[in-house]
Amino acid sequence: MTDHDVIIVGAGPTGLMLAGELALGGARVLVRERLTARTGQSKALNLQPRSAEVLASRGLLDDILAQAPVLLPRGHFAGIPLDYSGLDTPHPYQVGIPQARVEERLARWALSLGAEIRYGSAVTAFHQDAAGVDVDGERASWLVGCDGARSVVRKQSGVAFEGRDARVCALVADVTLADGGPSGWELPAPRGDGLLTVLPLGDGVFRMLAAGPAQTAAGRDDPIPDTELAEALARDGLTLAEVRWASRFTDATRQAVRYRSGRVFLAGDAAHIHSPAGGQGLNLGLQDAVNLGWKLAEVIRGEAGDELLDTYHAERHPVAARVLQASRAQGVLFLPDEDVAALRDVFTELVDARALAERVAGLDHGDRVPGLDLSLLHDGRRKVIDGVRVRPDGFRDRTTAAEGTGQTAADRTGQTAANCVR
Repeated sequence: MTDHDVIIVGAGPTGLMLAGELALGGARVLVRERLTARTGQSKALNLQPRSAEVLASRGLLDDILAQAPVLLPRGHFAGIPLDYSGLDTPHPYQVGIPQARVEERLARWALSLGAEIRYGSAVTAFHQDAAGVDVDGERASWLVGCDGARSVVRKQSGVAFEGRDARVCALVADVTLADGGPSGWELPAPRGDGLLTVLPLGDGVFRMLAAGPAQTAAGRDDPIPDTELAEALARDGLTLAEVRWASRFTDATRQAVRYRSGRVFLAGDAAHIHSPAGGQGLNLGLQDAVNLGWKLAEVIRGEAGDELLDTYHAERHPVAARVLQASRAQGVLFLPDEDVAALRDVFTELVDARALAERVAGLDHGDRVPGLDLSLLHDGRRKVIDGVRVRPDGFRDRTTAAEGTGQTAADRTGQTAANCVR
């Protein structure tokens, strides 16, 4: 007998989304987080349209929208504006919202469904066998590493993290300003002295993102003196008052060669890291979690075979590979160089803007069912809707009627009303 069906390592947005998804499916879930409490810090600041769809399909979006400072009907690719208004989605916008607020809502959801979240509980070692995984003396059927770029789970699983090291370093911080600041959200744009974006978060707090010679010369773990922030803000005539928190980030780009190792899985930054250009990182992790969550829940309920779990890597690895490719391309287009400026102009003229918008919005993969009422997916189960077999993530279900539906033989020969939503 196992202590838990699934142990999740990491209580960031990916781990919390996965915990809720699994608990919704009836699994016994424990989330172990090394930090003693949530920090309240928010490196990510947006939800793309596909993530909005995912959250709407679990009844979570309305609460998140109520806390969002802004909705943006556009995205960007290396600062090149992308119009979202014509995209085929019920949510053709970016939700501008600090990561911490999303995490708070996901944590409440997971807890309400019976998941356990244990802070101050770092994972140090685990061992898997044919029947389960031992994690520091606790037993689970499955283990999922959502523990970030320096994932203990990935390293102890021996999974290669292929890619390249950082070439550019930048900083992100939440600050207050002495003389006020911008009132609206603007897309980032490169300029000769680097990149500076300042966005209002409310209550007098501003998010700043800066990249330039001083940041590039710094190391990833170097301290960030207030003078460095003040000098970056001065490029836009802004005066620093107080630093709430600050951190450096890089454009290091890596991806796990496999997302599954027996009974151990990787998701979110444990599976892939990249530059935040375009605002896709948190979104990629949320969508990993939903893809893995409903599948693992079906297997735990005995409604699908183990082979369903192999489709997690098959579906999500290529999606992340495209995001990594796009983030690297954006890194080049952001360079403050006159030849790169010429390249940007030509790229902007020639690119299929709608296709690029769909890619950044996360709408360029999966067989999404058009016009789907996402509220019908709140229970996280596969079902037939208007004659179309639909997966819990809103994609068309291409499995045969006898595979992985959770139905009895009688149900498959005569569809019951409970499994057929009209």
